[in-house]
Amino acid sequence: MSGFVSLVGAGPGDAELLTLKAYKRLQQADVVLYDRLVSSAILALLPSNTQRFYVGKVRSQHSVPQQEINQRLVDWAIEGKKVVRLKGGDPFIFGRGGEELEALITHGVAVEVIPGITAASGCSAYAGIPLTHRDHAQAVHFVTGHWADDEQAMEWEALAKPGQTLVFYMGLNSVGVISQKLMAYGMSSDTPLALIEQGTMAKQQIHAGTLALLPEALTTGRIQSPALLIIGGVVSLHKKLAWFKNAHPSEAPVHNDLQ
Repeated sequence: MSGFVSLVGAGPGDAELLTLKAYKRLQQADVVLYDRLVSSAILALLPSNTQRFYVGKVRSQHSVPQQEINQRLVDWAIEGKKVVRLKGGDPFIFGRGGEELEALITHGVAVEVIPGITAASGCSAYAGIPLTHRDHAQAVHFVTGHWADDEQAMEWEALAKPGQTLVFYMGLNSVGVISQKLMAYGMSSDTPLALIEQGTMAKQQIHAGTLALLPEALTTGRIQSPALLIIGGVVSLHKKLAWFKNAHPSEAPVHNDLQ
């Protein structure tokens, strides 16, 4: 077997946030399987002769079942191809990269993992929201917004404690439940929150409010994924620390704050 598989993190969207190693593997690939969250700017970097296969997922709707993705990776490697499994963000943070790596190793396929900038760090940085800050948060939690329709499975009491930042991936459809649960378990109703839409991209928008007062865009369904929810005192810094707006005024993200 001369084939090889690279599980590659594409980062949160901005093509210039790709690592150098990720870029090299994209240039060398015979086949690229990519997710819904991989931006068009990153796909534009692929050579014209590279085979491309879309295997994206949305909630309750998978274009290709995970088991079939695993098998395709194995089969193409056995055929001797250089295969890139390209994932938005980082393969090992809510990306199912661990499942794919396990399948490849089980079949004896040569494989590597190339980390990517996960949405939490990339989107928060572009929004001017530090995930930790001496005056606001000494810990940060990455949490899935999908809990198989059973919000009771979440450790709400632990998540509601002060002095930490919560980052919910895939939490757009659950933001109302998340806010109500956190307040029910003791988190202050005036705790700041922000939902970052199209993070790190030219169309990025920051919708800011509080647990008790959600931005109108959240309640009217005007926000589209990908969107990342951040909750905690650090969100209050996003206007003061809006470095991207100052450095690139023509590309500045939109801030939609509740008054």
